[in-house]
Amino acid sequence: MTLQDLIPLLPLLMLSVAIVVVMLVIAFRRHHRLSFTLTFIGLALTLVTLPFAARALPAPVTPLLIVDGFAVFYIALILITSLVVVVLSFDYIDKVAGNKDEYYLLILLATLGTCTLIVSNHFVSFLLGLEILSMALFTMIAYTRFQRERVEAAIKYLILAAAASAFLLFGMALIYLVFGTMQFSQMSPPGTLPLEEQILLTIGMSLLIVGIGFKLALVPFHMWVPDVYQGAPAPVTAFIATVSKGGVFALFLRLFAHLSLDIGSGLWNVIALIAIASMLVGNLLALVQNNVKRILAYSSIAHFGYLLVAFLAGTLFASSSMTFYLVVYIVTSLVAFGVISVLSHPEREFEDLQTYRGLFRRRPAYAVFMTLSLLSLASLPPTGGLVGKVLLAAAGVEASLWLLLAALVIGSVISVFYYLRVAIAMFRQPEAGDGLPIPAIPRGANLTLTLLSIVLVVLGIYPTPLIRWIERVVTSLV
Repeated sequence: MTLQDLIPLLPLLMLSVAIVVVMLVIAFRRHHRLSFTLTFIGLALTLVTLPFAARALPAPVTPLLIVDGFAVFYIALILITSLVVVVLSFDYIDKVAGNKDEYYLLILLATLGTCTLIVSNHFVSFLLGLEILSMALFTMIAYTRFQRERVEAAIKYLILAAAASAFLLFGMALIYLVFGTMQFSQMSPPGTLPLEEQILLTIGMSLLIVGIGFKLALVPFHMWVPDVYQGAPAPVTAFIATVSKGGVFALFLRLFAHLSLDIGSGLWNVIALIAIASMLVGNLLALVQNNVKRILAYSSIAHFGYLLVAFLAGTLFASSSMTFYLVVYIVTSLVAFGVISVLSHPEREFEDLQTYRGLFRRRPAYAVFMTLSLLSLASLPPTGGLVGKVLLAAAGVEASLWLLLAALVIGSVISVFYYLRVAIAMFRQPEAGDGLPIPAIPRGANLTLTLLSIVLVVLGIYPTPLIRWIERVVTSLV
């Protein structure tokens, strides 16, 4: 590695420096606001380094990493999302009994693992980034460790994360047996291989899909999601739903840009079945939930099923559609979980549907924020969710994926019922005993949620600039 190679890696290096600085400061002086401030500055400075890294694009850095336009875009998305989660976490973590500072160190570590996933061009860096992310998340889920549901959720996540890693390692071994390399860019499409090697490659790729399916919570690998979403602290749930899943999906797109799938092949059909099951099962299970975090958990299963419709189309337009939809989904999830976070207490989460009854009368702004996020999740105007869903459907139409499109439409119709159920509860007249005491909302969280809600509406009214930018960056995958 030369000095020139370090320029594209500036974001990862700056993030690593921020981790060391926060760790040393915690060792010498514990102060919640100081740790929060240093974490915020570290993430902001990492974001500032991206334009410098972008000047050297595309830049392979050893066989392990590649920094291109696609990577820079997704790293920027992950860093901004982490910044938002840090802001939304401050007041919540301030109420936690015991040490608070290590929480921010864990967020930085998880963000570093996610960014490593995004720039991975090799199975070694893939696994390294995934394990850094998983170990940090496991600890974040159990951060308020004196509550039984937190520890239970963390153990469930740890066990299933270990199982997913086992599938991934076995799949990687079989793919290495076929190609003799673990570098993504040196893997040829399956159709160019002899029959025996195609069979081994299909098994290896199937195992990879199982491992990635666990991380993205696709059916039938989804059972951990509702329990972890409900059991984790609200800001951590926001991080899992956005940063963690966003980084894994970016890696998924990069990997299969080289291991392309032919429409109608055996593996393509398996992914199509996973997509259909995710769209239908996720929405149907969300219908019967009375816990808002569990509703959003099952909803997330369906949304990543929607993304697979465009993934299976396999076109450049489909890649742009997926990226735009993922951006909208992340913004939407930040608004939804942000509202839950600022209204919650570490010992008393604002999650039961009954507690949302009459929220508009008590906190009208937060009822409006949550309603906008629900409209976006339901793909209704005037939010970006409608534009994103139309783009996904257009990608499916372009590839004539009629069965998948039928599942997408049916799942979207079902979802309207449970999203509106939450929205209606917020505007209903409260009854005696409804609701929980609502704390004073910090200004930082107020401003953040206001800006995110504005972005959500702007993406629904004028999405063209973001779509054009995405169209440019996804070409680096080809």
